[in-house]
Amino acid sequence: MNDDQHDQVLFAQFGTSSPCWRLSNDSNALELTPVTGDVPANVAIPLNPQQASQIRCLTGITSHLILDVRLFGEPLRLHLVGKKLASNTWAGTASAYDDTESVARDLVHGLSFAEQVVSEVNSVVVIVDRHGRIQRFNRLAEELTGVKEEDIVGRNVWALFMTTESGAASSQNITGFFNRGVSYEVERRVKTLRGERLFLFRNKFVQSGSGVEEQFLICSGTDITEERLAQERLTELANTDSLTGLANRNAIQDKIRAAIEEAAPGESVGVLFLDLDNFKKVNDHYGHVFGDRLIRDVSAAISTCLNEGDVLARLGGDEFIVLAAKGTAHDLEATAQRILERLRTPFSLGLVEVYTGCSIGIALYPEHGNNLESLIRSADTAMYVAKDEGKRTYRVFSPDMNRKVAEYMWLDTNLRRGLEEGQLTLHYQPKLVLATGVVQGVEALVRWNSPERGQIMPTEFIRYAEESGLIGVLGRWVMETAARQAAKWKADGYNLRVAINVSARQLVDTAVVRHFSEALQRANLDPCLIDLELTESCLIEDEAAAIDLITQFRQLGAQVHLDDFGTGYSSLSQLGRIPLDVIKLDRSFVRSINADTKAQALVRSMVVVAQELNFKVVAEGIETESEEMFMRGLGVDYVQGFLYGQAMPAAEFERWLQDRQKLRLIA
Repeated sequence: MNDDQHDQVLFAQFGTSSPCWRLSNDSNALELTPVTGDVPANVAIPLNPQQASQIRCLTGITSHLILDVRLFGEPLRLHLVGKKLASNTWAGTASAYDDTESVARDLVHGLSFAEQVVSEVNSVVVIVDRHGRIQRFNRLAEELTGVKEEDIVGRNVWALFMTTESGAASSQNITGFFNRGVSYEVERRVKTLRGERLFLFRNKFVQSGSGVEEQFLICSGTDITEERLAQERLTELANTDSLTGLANRNAIQDKIRAAIEEAAPGESVGVLFLDLDNFKKVNDHYGHVFGDRLIRDVSAAISTCLNEGDVLARLGGDEFIVLAAKGTAHDLEATAQRILERLRTPFSLGLVEVYTGCSIGIALYPEHGNNLESLIRSADTAMYVAKDEGKRTYRVFSPDMNRKVAEYMWLDTNLRRGLEEGQLTLHYQPKLVLATGVVQGVEALVRWNSPERGQIMPTEFIRYAEESGLIGVLGRWVMETAARQAAKWKADGYNLRVAINVSARQLVDTAVVRHFSEALQRANLDPCLIDLELTESCLIEDEAAAIDLITQFRQLGAQVHLDDFGTGYSSLSQLGRIPLDVIKLDRSFVRSINADTKAQALVRSMVVVAQELNFKVVAEGIETESEEMFMRGLGVDYVQGFLYGQAMPAAEFERWLQDRQKLRLIA
């Protein structure tokens, strides 16, 4: 057949000189049909494997190829225009080889669609050759840059639209990218009508499709300037303490880790771990708004004490950390000393002046820790030791500190368990009227019966309870236990008052009076037979608050004793303002009176002051008859000590009391 006959055959069979063709992945039969879609093909033309492979090499870009086939037994040369539609399907239009008009029309139709997609796609599309010369420049690229495609085709893309740095980076990398031919992504800053913008380009290599095998790079770009700014802001928020504006825990950990990784051999990385002293008291008494302002002022003050390059961060609460990259031990100690000196100056917050110090632990990489976790742990350990040894000081980590921290951790786990499992008990030491020998009451002293260590005295765990916050729970348990015991003794006919110790840390909790009242109510103890023993530190922290709490306790029927009198810092004028009932002379004075005339003079003066202020006086620690005689001569009201009885469990105390009463009857 001639060419006209070929056209006639196609038209006669399919009603068009350009029928649709389709080839699937699972068959080498070329399907010809008059319409597109899923209508079954009218004719299936067998292809040899080489012909089928040629078609399957078509990509998603409209292209063409020529095939010699047989239609109804007659040879036919077809011109196929088409592309890959899906992973297993190729399709397009077929025309007789010499039907150039149909071929051109189909190519123009397919290519114009591709051109429209490239032009209108919602991304910047720039096609460049291996020398960086622009071959295509779509509509969005024109709008962003203000440059028409026809004016810049063939010109260098880097010089036109990139900064010097970005252009240099692209030009240096382009040769390697073309040689590898692998798709990649890159961020570049581009000069636009809106100023310099950050674009993310997804770059892919394609062949020209012409007779000359030439490679081009399709650069599809998306403006990510705003997105990168929503990201940078989120990163900033995630790494900044919202209260102070300092680096937060995440940020400082990253900085410390980086400093360790970058440290050269022989270089140190220093860390100071800071914990404010008594901040919880201030926060609880004045409120969180006041506490937040104090934290901001303290952080600003600490910042003024640092060396250039040091980084201050707030870990949360009242804890801070300083990174001194490349700092020596001497530098760190000097910084710690400056911070301590600065915090000795009070902070003025409105009309209130607040004193706050801090305890500081120092550790250095690599000698005190070879990674982030161990370095911070060592600094934290040293800080706890500084706090344990008097606060408002610093300590440099040493290995033996781990023992103290291990003890702290043991207490943290086991004291909580002891409270929950009923391992704590109260022992009672008798308090006698000196003039008559009558047992007036007892002092309740807590004991911890640990399954692991046996009986543990309060001196070994009370300070920990105060620092950890367990003192509130422990103090409430003491109130309730003592109230129940006093109620029981009252029911048994004993006329005894029970004194309990209350620490300054307990009084920070303004609910302490309510807890005391609830303990009395639960025990049905009316009138109140519970007294409170306070130390002088309770008075000097906040006198006005102490007076208010003491007044409330006394209104509930409690007597208030000032314990360890003479060892603190309260003044005589202050004693005149505090509504106390009893003053207890510290046992250190009692022990010295037999051999120390100065001690005798001090005791005499203290007793006189107490009597002038109408306070009763208790002398504790009486162990000898000569000590008792001295106190009797001064007119002391009550005595307490081993001469009469040590602290005993309730049942043992009851037997002791019954035996004493029998002896008095016999006498």
